[in-house]
Amino acid sequence: MSTPRPFQVLGVQQIAVGGLDKQKLRRFWVDILGLRYGHSYSSEKENVDEDICETGVGAFTVEVDLMQPLDPEKRPKVHDPALNHVGLWIDDLPKAVAWLEAQGVRFTPGGIRKGAAGHDVCFIHPKGNDEFPIGSEGVLVELVQAPDEVRQAFATIAAASR
Repeated sequence: MSTPRPFQVLGVQQIAVGGLDKQKLRRFWVDILGLRYGHSYSSEKENVDEDICETGVGAFTVEVDLMQPLDPEKRPKVHDPALNHVGLWIDDLPKAVAWLEAQGVRFTPGGIRKGAAGHDVCFIHPKGNDEFPIGSEGVLVELVQAPDEVRQAFATIAAASR
C-alpha cells in the first residue's frame, strides 16, 4: 500500500440476494425469518425489481435486498449468483474510491451515484483486468456512503470499546 488508507469501512450496510421469484425470497426472509419489509425499488437500467427488507435498529439497521430480474435473459443478471452483492458502509466514499483506484482496484461502470436507498454508492468489480488488476475476487462489493447518523453511531461504539 503506497499511502495510508484515508477511509474506514464502518460495517455491513446490506446484503443483496437474487432469485427468479421475489415472492419466494420474501416468503423465506420476511415470513419465515421475520425481517421487516421496508419498500420496493425497480429499475429497467439495472434490470431489477427488489424488495428492501431490514433487520436491526437505528444506525445499525442492515438491509437485505430481495432481487428479481425484470427480464431473466438480460444483464445484469441480479439472480445469478444468488448472493448478488455485499454492501459496506464507508465513512468517506470519494476518498475511498480515489485511494482504491490508485491501488489498482477495478470499479464497475457508472461511478458514484445514488443507490436504491438514496445513499451515494459505487461497486467494486468482482474481477480485475489489465488496467485495474484488483477485483473483489468473485463477489460484487457495493461501497455505500454512510450518512452522519451512521458515522456518529459507529464512532460512539468505537470510543466506548477503547
